[in-house]
Amino acid sequence: MRTIQAKPLTVEGFRPYGSFASMLEPSGNCFDGGESAFYPDPVTMSVSGREQIAFSPLTVNRPEKMVVKAAEYHNWTGEGIFFVDDDAVMHVAPPSKHIITPEKTEAFIVPKGTLVKLNTGVWHLSPYPLHNDVLHLMIVMPERVYGNDCIVCDFPEEDYIEIVL
Repeated sequence: MRTIQAKPLTVEGFRPYGSFASMLEPSGNCFDGGESAFYPDPVTMSVSGREQIAFSPLTVNRPEKMVVKAAEYHNWTGEGIFFVDDDAVMHVAPPSKHIITPEKTEAFIVPKGTLVKLNTGVWHLSPYPLHNDVLHLMIVMPERVYGNDCIVCDFPEEDYIEIVL
């Protein structure tokens, strides 16, 4: 029987086979949003033609209160969200005609280890961790959607929503 030695995963050693990035300890380019930090496109994968799917870590700090003050949507793509290491509360609202609809917002408790797919146009923003100080998520979307198909709208203060359990 032939044996092989397992070796540490390194960028150089794995380059002929693909690429990788830590979703629990992300690094590199970061869009720091205060309570959340998004690390865009550290790993991409071709799906057909020139389209690339990106796997991007998102970390979210647990706030004192879960208050929804804004939401985003994507006109041309859905979004996959993998809840890596904690149960979380996710808020969503149905698609609309470019008008924010806080009154239609719902909140769901998502168990850790769950992959959620959001349909195109669904209003959402970062989920909130339930137990951990930091929630680790993996966002799965076509490369650069955050730059070319992401509409973020702030709610007027009178439309802020506090999520309770």
